[in-house]
Amino acid sequence: MSSVVDKFLRYVKIDTQSWSPSDTFPSTEKQKDLGRLLTKELQEMGASDVKFDEQFGYVYATIPSTLKEGKTAPVLGFISHMDTAMAVSGKDVKPRIVENYPGGDIVLNEALGIVTSVSDFPALQKRAGKTLIVTDGTTLLGADDKAGIAEILQMAEDILRDDLPHGTVKIAFTPDEEIGNGPVKFDVAGFGCDFAYTVDGGDLGELEYENFNGASAHVAVKGLSVHPGSAKNKMINAMTVAMEFASLLPKHEVPENTEGYEGFAHLVGMQGEIEHATLDYIIRDHDMEKFEAKKARFQKIADYLNDKYGAGTVVLNLTDTYYNMKQQIAPHMFLIEDAEQAMRDAGVEPLVVPIRGGTDGARLSFMGLPCPNLSTGGHNFHGRFEYIPVQSMDKMVEVLLNLVRV
Repeated sequence: MSSVVDKFLRYVKIDTQSWSPSDTFPSTEKQKDLGRLLTKELQEMGASDVKFDEQFGYVYATIPSTLKEGKTAPVLGFISHMDTAMAVSGKDVKPRIVENYPGGDIVLNEALGIVTSVSDFPALQKRAGKTLIVTDGTTLLGADDKAGIAEILQMAEDILRDDLPHGTVKIAFTPDEEIGNGPVKFDVAGFGCDFAYTVDGGDLGELEYENFNGASAHVAVKGLSVHPGSAKNKMINAMTVAMEFASLLPKHEVPENTEGYEGFAHLVGMQGEIEHATLDYIIRDHDMEKFEAKKARFQKIADYLNDKYGAGTVVLNLTDTYYNMKQQIAPHMFLIEDAEQAMRDAGVEPLVVPIRGGTDGARLSFMGLPCPNLSTGGHNFHGRFEYIPVQSMDKMVEVLLNLVRV
């Protein structure tokens, strides 16, 4: 038997980064490496109906009910994703444990001068006295969402080892959540749950059932190359037009200037030369009306530039990714109440907050599986300054066990 920390350290060393330009599912085969390991560990701990979907990479398992005959309880599921974000490399992760963190800056990599500073991350000071798992500054850590995986598997191991009384519990791990495709091939009917929770949040105690409506926008600009010595009134520089497109979006509606329920358009990629340039955005807002308005603005800008430079200069492709799950959770608010009680019973103060992003649970909720989101205890996701307190992971295992008992 291993601890939740042992599990986590094992999982983060497996590179599972997803890749949005891919046209396969899952987007990277290496995610299946972790899927196969998790399948093996579930089988070894005694879970039932353990299945690895070799084609799509999903892992499914069951912990059968221990309720006496005649007694029933809803079938409850727990879900986390295996992939890590594209923003920073997840290859060759070298986690380091900082025992009894004394406060102050944490030197991640002295040779490269990489430091997690309190001035950049003031909340770090609140972790004084905790045992932190950090990176070596060259990769992300992968707590999003390998912490969730480790916590779910530790819960499962504790239940099976100690024969704790519980209803039927279902477990699933998904690929490609970070690029918005986690539930694409998910077998909701086969999973067989009445309700589920994703374990994919941040700070300990966070509980979320509202998320952004999300869309992606791909802007392709066609230019015309002419010798610069005779280019007047002839050349169309695709890169310049792309920059003009970006300049017409509201400067204040970007991630670095928004919080809470405020939405944004986030430029996540750009490439260009004179004859061709592309911009890739994600569009987010909790409010559906504002979400639609943001998308309409993109179309209006594209139409304006096509009118200015000629039809076909700008081609806009808008794709909805997921929607706010609040409307799907609202009829089942006992899920939130149960989670709040499970946290309080573990000595954790619940904090209901809107997700400034999305989870597998958002799409699964619209696929018929109401699925709010629980914290993992991690911080600074998607970057080299990511960290997670060991004590938070232990508490989340306790919270999950309480939920099963609830």
